[in-house]
Amino acid sequence: MTFRHKNAKRIEGIERNIWTEFINLAADPSVVNLGQGFPDISPPNYLKEALAKASFVNRLNQYTRGFGHPSLVKALSQVYGKVCDRKIDPFTDILVTIGAYGSLFSAMKGLIEVEDEVIIIEPYYDCCVNMVKMAGAKPVCIPLKYKPAVGGDIASSADWVLDPDELASKFNSKTKAILLNTPHNPIGKVYAKEELQTIADLCIKHDILCISDEVYEWLVYTGKKHIKIATLPGMWERTVTIGSVGKTYTVTGWKLGWSIGPQHLIKHLQVVQQNSLYTCPTPLQEAVGQAFLLDFQRMDESDCYFYSLPRELEVKRNQLAQMLQEVGLKPVIPEGGYFMIVDVSVLNVDLSDMEEDKPYDYKFVKWMIKNKKLAAIPLSSFCGPETQQKFEKYIRFCFIKEDSTLDAAEKILKNWKQH
Repeated sequence: MTFRHKNAKRIEGIERNIWTEFINLAADPSVVNLGQGFPDISPPNYLKEALAKASFVNRLNQYTRGFGHPSLVKALSQVYGKVCDRKIDPFTDILVTIGAYGSLFSAMKGLIEVEDEVIIIEPYYDCCVNMVKMAGAKPVCIPLKYKPAVGGDIASSADWVLDPDELASKFNSKTKAILLNTPHNPIGKVYAKEELQTIADLCIKHDILCISDEVYEWLVYTGKKHIKIATLPGMWERTVTIGSVGKTYTVTGWKLGWSIGPQHLIKHLQVVQQNSLYTCPTPLQEAVGQAFLLDFQRMDESDCYFYSLPRELEVKRNQLAQMLQEVGLKPVIPEGGYFMIVDVSVLNVDLSDMEEDKPYDYKFVKWMIKNKKLAAIPLSSFCGPETQQKFEKYIRFCFIKEDSTLDAAEKILKNWKQH
């Protein structure tokens, strides 16, 4: 039978989802999952306790303000007011959303027009291109390029850079925005101030917006500093900065995020929110607001969770890097975030019996899950078809895991080397 009613054309070509496919493959309990980026370490107790207490307050089990629970947006305005060294109005300059996904969606729907162009840096989180397409706009991609430091024996995420001339060539009269991600997923790059200034200068010159995904903002390791592009001269007025509760407090299942920026931009995202999701869970927002307020009060102290978590993760990062190097692999040491990409081409695995039309890393990860019981994510899934070949020798591991999970992965790698 033929039906007249078909899908909307805006979703054609974006049906495939790498997460659905590889999460299913890694669901076997015998598989050690360093693929999907979810923590299996415990969130801070004070956050969990705040949620438990909030659930017993009757009014907190009902709807709250649609653009963000008052206690949460007030706490966010204090934290980010201090970080950005400016007054941030909690009710006009902040929107709380269903995860950073919701913030990105609201920005695309509220600010991007049909036939606009949006510059996206590759590798990118896979939903970015799809959201641009769903807004009726055109994604214009530019890849980071690997330029190893002279005399450097160990690859670093800092070795991946934008070509300034190539970036400048992507701007034209149709460009509406550039999508920035720092610290970067999946490479772990933390953009230096000079790199951010290059982007800012182009944004100002061409009068375009910057949508800055900074969900890993606190997860920056020794020797590096995260700088918000919105703090550069002339950029607050044209930047929407996106953050995440899941990444800040290791509670990805809570699905809360936020957009911060000037009222003349945020008000358009608020319109999208009030006509789609309307509001976010009240008890979760109350608990997060209390947690942020606590950590705001100790932002000058070392036990603030914003600083203690990256110290814990830096140990895990170094452990993963060492175990990969010991079996002859070539990890790229991340400056931020909780992912590490690794060059697996040196293993010379025979994949001739796998699907011929897929990139090397895609086939490698499927083979590794099946034969070695170790899960990762292929890096080519973060790229468009034009550039997949440049990245297909890399796979992405996640290291925000319990020591027992990392130890299990190390055992697999050592057994692999022996055979």
